[in-house]
Formats: sequence, structure tokens, C-alpha cells
Amino acid sequence: MNVQSARSTDPQLAAYLAQRNITEVLHFTTNKGLLGIFASGEVLSRDRLEENKYIEHIRTFNCADRLKDANWTDYVNLSISRVNGRMLGVSENWHGEEELWWVVLSFDASLLVRPSIYFTTTNNTYTACVRRGVGVGGLAALFAPTVEWGWYGSRIARPPDLPTYYTTDPQAEVLYPRAVPVTYLRKVYVRDPENIDYVRSLLPLFSAVPHVPVEHRPEVFQ
Repeated sequence: MNVQSARSTDPQLAAYLAQRNITEVLHFTTNKGLLGIFASGEVLSRDRLEENKYIEHIRTFNCADRLKDANWTDYVNLSISRVNGRMLGVSENWHGEEELWWVVLSFDASLLVRPSIYFTTTNNTYTACVRRGVGVGGLAALFAPTVEWGWYGSRIARPPDLPTYYTTDPQAEVLYPRAVPVTYLRKVYVRDPENIDYVRSLLPLFSAVPHVPVEHRPEVFQ
């Protein structure tokens, strides 16, 4: 398992990940965002994107603003095992007619064993009901039998046939502090097969980026 050090990891979290067969953590971005990530060697939080002059001409935010979770803009938003399809749709609609396309980065789940990571039961912007936690208790809350979401007391129930590695609410998030190193990267998923060669061509250009498989997986984007 790719861990930073025994001192900075939580063995209970590692055991829980194995118990639920959680193997990947996902982050969607645009083709421009992908280039910026590879160039910087990290998936940067929004705060650090705004400070980074090296990639200021190619950075592309996934949403227009972060007013609803303004206190959390120095965290990278990730998903466990499946992307937040609702937010991906919002991002695509916001960018509209721009000449962009999306990729999904798959990171090794071992990045979750840091005790400084926050887990949210639903979209972090649902401030009326989101529950944030750390450690194995915080992570386990994402797999509760029911989870409240939205603004009107709505609850989503966990179907009995839902895979163990899926969170109860697809909008559940991982809030990773500051930046996710690309050393955790294991795969890149693309929606359209014509984008595979472009992504593959970037991998050898940046020494920090591991040479990972690039897969045509349109179902990942749903």
C-alpha cells in the first residue's frame, strides 16, 4: 500500500477500506485541468490553483464559485469509487460551449488513510444537513443505511444490492487538504476513445507522473 509513513497514517482506516473493498478514489477534471495537474505534479485545491502562477493560463475550475463551502476551498474534492455525477453535470453545463472535455483520475485508495482528511456524508455545500468527520468513524458514516441530503430533509436509503464500496449518497465527498500528489495516480478514464492518445502523450512529458493505463470507460462519467 502506498502510504506516506506509519506516523501519518491510520491503520483503522486502512482496515476499513479493505473491509469494504474500496480500491480507488476519483476526481474529475477537464483536459486543461489534466495538463495543469501533470505540470504541477499535484491536484491542487482551489486556493492553491489561484496562487499558482505557473498554470494560471491553463487552470480551469470545476465550478463557478465556492460560496456555499467557502471555508473548505483549501481542500481537494474527491469521490469514493464513483464520481459525483450531479456535480460533473453542473460543471459541464457551466463551461457550456468551451472546447473542453473531461477525464476522471483514479487514485489509489491508500491516500485516504491520512488522519487529516475529512469525509462528508453528502455534498459539502449542503450545510443544513452535511455531516463531516475524520478517521474511521467519519468514513463509515458515508455508508450509513440512510443519509440526509439537500435542503428539505430529504433522505437517501442504501439499497440492499449496492456494492460495499459505494457510498450511500453518490454526492458524498472526501476533502483532502491542500494537494493530492500524482504519485497516487493509478488510471485515467476517458469518455471518448479519441482522447486516449492525447492523455497517453502527456505521461512521458512529466517525470512526476506515473505511466498509468488510460482507459475508455464512458460508464464512469454517468
